[in-house]
Amino acid sequence: MAEARFSQDQFSCSVCLDLLNDPVTIPCGHSYCMSCITGHWNQEDQKRVYSCPECRQTFRPRPVLKKSTMLAEVVEQLKNTERKPAVLAGPGDVKCDVCPERKNKAVKSCLVCLNSFCQNHLEQHENLFKGKRHDLIDATGRLQEMICHQHEKLLDIYCRTDKQCICMVCMVDEHKSHDTVSTAAERTEKQRQLDETRREFQQQIQEREKKLQELKKAVKTHKVTTNAGH
Repeated sequence: MAEARFSQDQFSCSVCLDLLNDPVTIPCGHSYCMSCITGHWNQEDQKRVYSCPECRQTFRPRPVLKKSTMLAEVVEQLKNTERKPAVLAGPGDVKCDVCPERKNKAVKSCLVCLNSFCQNHLEQHENLFKGKRHDLIDATGRLQEMICHQHEKLLDIYCRTDKQCICMVCMVDEHKSHDTVSTAAERTEKQRQLDETRREFQQQIQEREKKLQELKKAVKTHKVTTNAGH
């Protein structure tokens, strides 16, 4: 008997376009993430008429949603078959902080947990903190440089008074009355200043180039006039 093959598109939610999460099937037969269809129907509560985002069929009263266990198992199997295997860390790679002995290559670093994770431990991290906002960035070996050594918090504030990065605790403590902004805002401002300086330099170069061309033209004209006089 031939083995059934599934693609991710077959089990994707048409609302969030991701793999089904806590899948539910509504009366018309279409399936969605529990949170996606709940959010969609919450917006239709005033009309008391609930529709399918895909085929637009309407229902009244609001259908009761129950998680599709069988569909959830199929989606989980699909995740397992498409899961990328972890790779052992090599020279120059960022190592996973959770691997006990043989360290795998880290793929992401969490700015909340202050750890780097390989593919396998990243999935565990995402399941553990489901629904909570944890800022992930590409794996970096400079994670400790982004942390306040005094308070063990992320250096996400820039003190313009002291010209240094600080954490939230620093801001409400020794930098309380200082001029502070987020590091993202300061980075944007520095980039704007850099772009402006670059434009000024380019304009100066163009003006000097223009004057040089005019000077060359004047010298050439002078030579022609001098030769003609002889």
